[in-house]
Amino acid sequence: MWIDTHCHLDAPEFDTDRDAVVARACAAGVTQIVIPAVDVHNLARVRELAHEHDFAYALGIHPLYVMNAKPGDLDRVGDALVQDAADPRLVAVGEIGLDFFVPGLDAETQTQMYLEQLKLAKRAGLPVLLHVRRSADKLLAGLRRVGFAHGGIAHAFNGSEQQAQAFIDLGFKLGFGGTLTFERSLQIRRIAATVPETALVLETDAPDIPPQWLYKTAEAREAEPGQGRNEPAELPRIAASLAELRGWTLAQTKEITTANARAALSRLETLQAE
Repeated sequence: MWIDTHCHLDAPEFDTDRDAVVARACAAGVTQIVIPAVDVHNLARVRELAHEHDFAYALGIHPLYVMNAKPGDLDRVGDALVQDAADPRLVAVGEIGLDFFVPGLDAETQTQMYLEQLKLAKRAGLPVLLHVRRSADKLLAGLRRVGFAHGGIAHAFNGSEQQAQAFIDLGFKLGFGGTLTFERSLQIRRIAATVPETALVLETDAPDIPPQWLYKTAEAREAEPGQGRNEPAELPRIAASLAELRGWTLAQTKEITTANARAALSRLETLQAE
């Protein structure tokens, strides 16, 4: 099976045809999907979808949402982690991290929320799904500061070779998706081609980060809403780009990336055994 380690299946872009999206994914062999929360308002929804479709989920507050967080929101995440501690479908804390690309986000607030959520994950004994956007060094510093040793996935990795190795040294896998399919993504493709094979996992970040064959300009998306929407059924074709870069067969790519996803998010092994 293929594992999509990062898909926002609860996103409103899927509201009109979510069941069809899941059916297409399963038909393509994508039979496990990890659905991360982005703020306290969708903690219950990602859990519900994971149970409805036999998928997995993660709980956390995304850095793009921390500016709207209310007092007590971290407590709500912590309470949810305790409440769902025995749920095998809860595989990580996420999506958490830092974003220093989008303007208007306070770095200090982001950093505080990131560190506190790392502490929650450490207490829960769960890996993390990290949002990495012009923030790799600060994320790494936070992991070391908290003494976080449960690993996880550096989602949509776009850092340097040195930063990639630093995450790997701390027990993390690197998530690669649609950006990998663009020939101009030279650095990302080079890293995907050269890091140890044990470091690679696949993701779509659907409905975002569409692969090259789905990409539409901002003007086209505005004119025709829904154009350029990514979905988990695209994962095997994204995997074919990785296979080409690595000189692997598609079967090898499936075997390697599936094993890596299970190593990063160990509860996925339990789900597969059900």
